[in-house]
Amino acid sequence: MDDHAVIAGRSRVSDRGARGQTMYGLVNRALAEMVTADHGAEVWQEIKDASGIDVGEFHAMMPYPDEVTVGLIGAASARLQIPPSVVLRALGAYWIRYTAKEGYGDLRQLAGGSFPAFLQNLDAMHARVGLSFPELQPPSFRCTDVTEASLTFHYYSARSGLTDMVLGLLDGLGQLFSLDVSITPLTLKDAGADHDTFHVTYAPL
Repeated sequence: MDDHAVIAGRSRVSDRGARGQTMYGLVNRALAEMVTADHGAEVWQEIKDASGIDVGEFHAMMPYPDEVTVGLIGAASARLQIPPSVVLRALGAYWIRYTAKEGYGDLRQLAGGSFPAFLQNLDAMHARVGLSFPELQPPSFRCTDVTEASLTFHYYSARSGLTDMVLGLLDGLGQLFSLDVSITPLTLKDAGADHDTFHVTYAPL
């Protein structure tokens, strides 16, 4: 996507506003699997050691403090010598494949048979997933100005610094639906807006 450098330059990992919140181990397991697949188990162990997190293996159904994930992203950024925003965006794209593999079924059937339908049903999907993850603290999403080729995507979250993971989710969904997806930022919470909004266009590959 052409605006990747723009987004990466504006986003950074932060635990500001997230203290006391938790994230399920499924997210950390996805990061571990992604890094291990791309760089090997030894590199993942180095990242985990550098983060100072003394956990042998993350349990998917166990909540961990947000600071654990923030620390892992920061350590991965340093070890791989890439910006945290790039790690997050890659994780977001990987998350789509990972959750399907981990037994959450055909995502297209779970949340909608098309790219815009999927995005419009994200909150409802989170509500259903929340039955299995009672401490889930998901973001909220809304779509406006929906057409056959574009929409405005709204992202609301109490957390800061995870916008690039959301962009990666959009990347991953584009791959899932065999679409060329382009994202242009309209407003950014990190720049003082109430929430993030993006103009998203999509066309068959």
